[in-house]
Amino acid sequence: MDPFGRKTHFLLYEICILAIGSCGAVTITVPNKVILGTAGQPLLLPANYTTGTKDQNIQITWTFQSPSSGSMLLVTAINNTLTPDMEHGHRFFLSPPSASLLINPVELRDDGEYTLKVTVSGVKVASASRQLTVLVNVPVSKPVVRSDPAWGAVEYVDNATFTCTVNKGTKVIYQWLKDGKPLKPSSRHIFSSDNKMLFISPVLKDDLSNYTCVARNPISMNESEPIAPNIYYGPYDLMVKSEPRFKVREGVFAAGKGEPVWFKCSANSNPPNVYSWFQKADNKTTPIQWGPVLKIRSEKVPEKADYMCCVYNNITGKREETQFTFILSATGQERQKQKGSSLHSLGIIVGLSLALVVCILLYFLLRRYFPRKVIKEELYHRYYGRKIRYNGTSRSSALGASLGEKLCLHCLLPVQTHIQQYLVEGNSTMIICVHLKYAK
Repeated sequence: MDPFGRKTHFLLYEICILAIGSCGAVTITVPNKVILGTAGQPLLLPANYTTGTKDQNIQITWTFQSPSSGSMLLVTAINNTLTPDMEHGHRFFLSPPSASLLINPVELRDDGEYTLKVTVSGVKVASASRQLTVLVNVPVSKPVVRSDPAWGAVEYVDNATFTCTVNKGTKVIYQWLKDGKPLKPSSRHIFSSDNKMLFISPVLKDDLSNYTCVARNPISMNESEPIAPNIYYGPYDLMVKSEPRFKVREGVFAAGKGEPVWFKCSANSNPPNVYSWFQKADNKTTPIQWGPVLKIRSEKVPEKADYMCCVYNNITGKREETQFTFILSATGQERQKQKGSSLHSLGIIVGLSLALVVCILLYFLLRRYFPRKVIKEELYHRYYGRKIRYNGTSRSSALGASLGEKLCLHCLLPVQTHIQQYLVEGNSTMIICVHLKYAK
């Protein structure tokens, strides 16, 4: 047989096989290789496949494998005909030609590896497979934090332990927050291997914060309510203060005899301190009173004395004290005198101001209701003795009325006014003679 004809015949055979699709390739695609499931809820394992042609037999198979249960067949479909597994068919569903698998409901035991295999048969058989990992979890409930010891811990003496627990949740991871920020391990802050417990050894005042526990798993997260440890500390920052006007310098106060003086003692402590006051005078130390505030009647104290404030924390057993000096001086009396003198001067100024205002008011009242005498005097001083030049000689003004004459000003009586004007030759002086006559 001709070799060339043999090659031609083989090529035609290959073309025929490709035409009927018996050598078509299979491709499987899945969106995610890891799928998270919530126990008790439906879970879909999406998958798609493609082949070279449509006219062929297609078989879809899902299998499951886990360390606890081994490998098992879940469901099979051939050419849209479903063959479920008798043991697992009530929870695993396949709807051919789709290759996606539905698990309803998903359970914790469904956690494992799932394998999808698609086989296409014709003259030749082709197949492809893909694996998916399913992680099934229970949502995490709200964590609860317990503190030990519950009554509290003494600074530098005791240790504190916080324990975080959840009622529900699988594959839980724990994390600790201090005032909302992640707490890192240190020489005093130690975590258990699973992070469920936090150890603080020893406790300090700086550990007074809000602690929270965050519990999470692949499908959920929850945070506990904040808890603050009860730490006993102090006393710290002991100080005595009074009114600024009494302070001479640090640790020295002065006031005048008779002035009321108070002093307040304060210190940072938990629980609150017990305060006591002592007086040191004439080489004697005398207890005065209890409580944070000391009130002194300066007329009944020595001219110079030392006072001491003592604070005591009955839980930590620590005690602190501070001392100051109180001096009686004339400064207080001078302040009182200056205060009285200032008030006296202020009274004089106010009195003079009021007197001036009253005088001004009286003056305007007199001008308004008794104007005749005032106007008369003004006219008299304005016109009396005025000289009017007439033909080069001086004459008295016709307005020179006697003081005894009753002028009818202010329009109480009608007045007739006669004005005569004279024009003097060679002189531009206007001479006005005004004659006032009472009208009858």
